[in-house]
Amino acid sequence: MSHRKIAVVITARPSYSRVKTVLKAIQDNPSLELQLIVAASALLERYGSAVNYIINDGFEIAAKVFNVLEGENLTAAAKTTGIGILELSTVFENLKPDIVVTVADRFETMATAIAASYMNIPLAHIQGGEVTGNIDEKVRHAITKLADYHFVASEDAHNRVLKLGEEPKMIFNTGCPSIDIAKDIANSDKLPFDPYKIYGGVGASPDLSKGYVVVMQHPVTTEYKDSRRHVEETLAVVSQLNLPVLWFWPNVDAGADGTSSGIRSYREHHELNHVHFFKNMKGDDFLNLLNHASCLVGNSSVGIRECAYLGVPVVNIGTRQNRRERGENVIDVPYKRDAIYKAIQNQIKIKKTSKSLVYGDGNAGEKIANHLRQLPLKFHKTIVY
Repeated sequence: MSHRKIAVVITARPSYSRVKTVLKAIQDNPSLELQLIVAASALLERYGSAVNYIINDGFEIAAKVFNVLEGENLTAAAKTTGIGILELSTVFENLKPDIVVTVADRFETMATAIAASYMNIPLAHIQGGEVTGNIDEKVRHAITKLADYHFVASEDAHNRVLKLGEEPKMIFNTGCPSIDIAKDIANSDKLPFDPYKIYGGVGASPDLSKGYVVVMQHPVTTEYKDSRRHVEETLAVVSQLNLPVLWFWPNVDAGADGTSSGIRSYREHHELNHVHFFKNMKGDDFLNLLNHASCLVGNSSVGIRECAYLGVPVVNIGTRQNRRERGENVIDVPYKRDAIYKAIQNQIKIKKTSKSLVYGDGNAGEKIANHLRQLPLKFHKTIVY
């Protein structure tokens, strides 16, 4: 079989952890050549740039695409996607990949899918077929219809892609690549690093030895005008907790400015001597941090995926993860401080839940790379019904 060039596009900081083991498996496969493209918010230091982590992990970046338009509103998101199509088209023309790989449902990934499809480059989609809230719901299923190969993370997602009219022989339930990393760190008996020393951040530096809570709350693009009110409910609860809190900055979505300004304003008017704020963290370190946490609070998909595998209790707030498959580790609550507080107290008492394999068993990276090596190169398809 001839040497295949696989272009993987990373457009946001969470996407790197989602595909890190896929990148490694492609890089280690002598039949494949990795063309790594880093774009959009994954390049922005303001949101915790992933570039240094990527380079330190031994990956060479083939191209960088700066396409994020400032504004953190719906218009900026639409224009960012448009700029992404323009820039990625040039990158693909220069690199001439045999297959382009896009990840999940971030709005920026739509640019990858459109550019590759319009240029007759076979498109592979990781994590299609899932249900969620936010604009992500539309983006994910739209990319499924543009993609030629589907590497889904669960059986339910597999069935949903089938119902979208995709060819059964091009849908593969590989599991989620981020579970590969969770599998590697699942048995660590204590937190193996000092997060304050390695990752800096701002705020207090409380002792973590007796437990801590992690908070990661993003704006919801379909409710972006309410993002400040949403985060203020969580902040009111966090201020009452007796455990240390490690809070991670939100993604660059419409409404992120409301979330960020809400946090900054609250910090100015309240003493938060038990709270520390981080921008970003290496994927394996972040999962190690979660694995030893008393609870994760917010609306990140990591609570639905990796925390289910690790058995970490989660309080999921609001609609961002609406109807998503989940394990027994998640309690869902509305944006109401009383409900959030009660759920956190309940989850802290649990300590650990049973491990769920709903998103795979930790071998997705190798499976995906093997498929990319063997699949027929095709960019034309017809709905099957």
